[in-house]
Amino acid sequence: MHQIEPYYSWKKYYSPETDINSPFYGKEYNYDLYSETIYGYYIDPSWDYMGSETLYIKILFVDYAKHFIIIEFIGEWNDALHNDIMHFKRNIVDHFNPLGIKKYILIGENVLNFHGSDDCYYEEWFEDIDEEMDNGSIGWIAAVNFRDFVLEEWGNYNIDTYINAGGSLQINNWRTLNPQHFFGLVNGLISRRISLT
Repeated sequence: MHQIEPYYSWKKYYSPETDINSPFYGKEYNYDLYSETIYGYYIDPSWDYMGSETLYIKILFVDYAKHFIIIEFIGEWNDALHNDIMHFKRNIVDHFNPLGIKKYILIGENVLNFHGSDDCYYEEWFEDIDEEMDNGSIGWIAAVNFRDFVLEEWGNYNIDTYINAGGSLQINNWRTLNPQHFFGLVNGLISRRISLT
């Protein structure tokens, strides 16, 4: 686990520790000290703690003008024991929603397991962003590259009602794009899905 780093090539475009609106503004990273663990396994110091013992994040990019954020995850998403969605909703989503962020891209390649509970926080999150913005678009949540068994579990707990995932959102080449192009691709895919419903 300690060898899995968050994607770092977009740091030239955005760093959460230098964004005054970020919950991690001013954070100093010690890349020589591995102190955070998930189930006793050290993780790279670049990952950020958001309240969960088992799920860490990295905000890769935020565009306040276009109302979107890209967040990468590592660990086990455990709503049953640790209520991870509550921590994520209260500490990250509720922080960015008042700043106009209504489009969320979640990257889940390193989410290694999922344990569900109820869907209340997902529903609340969806209701927070399901409104028309000044540009006429509506908010959405897109999950990119989550593992099939995680998506199956989401289906078992009705989470796929609120989060767009699977199919065309398995974008293996996302790292070859800059964040604006990646958002454009995902936004187009979600727009097509919405128009078909």
